[in-house]
Amino acid sequence: MIDHLELRTRDLAASICFYADLLAPLGYAQRVDGPAKGFGDGVSLDVFLVEGEPSANVHFAFRAPDRATVDRIYALGREAGHRIDRAPALAPHIHPNYYAGYLRDPDDRLVEFVCHEPG
Repeated sequence: MIDHLELRTRDLAASICFYADLLAPLGYAQRVDGPAKGFGDGVSLDVFLVEGEPSANVHFAFRAPDRATVDRIYALGREAGHRIDRAPALAPHIHPNYYAGYLRDPDDRLVEFVCHEPG
C-alpha cells in the first residue's frame, strides 16, 4: 500500500550509510543520487533521504490502482473537510505517468495518493 517514504535527516552521509547497510539484505541499494537520495530493489524505488531537520514533516505516499481512484480519494478528502495540499495532476518531471494528489494529515504531514499507470 505504501508507494514511497521520504525522510529528512541532519546528517545525510551518515543516513545514506545506515540505510545502505541495513537495506542491502532486502535487496535495496542507492539508485538515485540527486538532491534526494533514493533506495530501491531494482523493481521499486521507495525510500528517499533528504537533508533537513527531522520532524513530523514526513511525506509518504499510498499507491492507487488507477487515476480515477486518486481523484476519488481527493474528492472524498475535500468533501470531508480535510486539508488539501495539491489537486491530482500529472508530474511528468518524475515520470510520464506519475499522477498524484496531496492532502495534509492533522499533524501537517504530506500524504500523497499516487498512480503510476497510464491514463
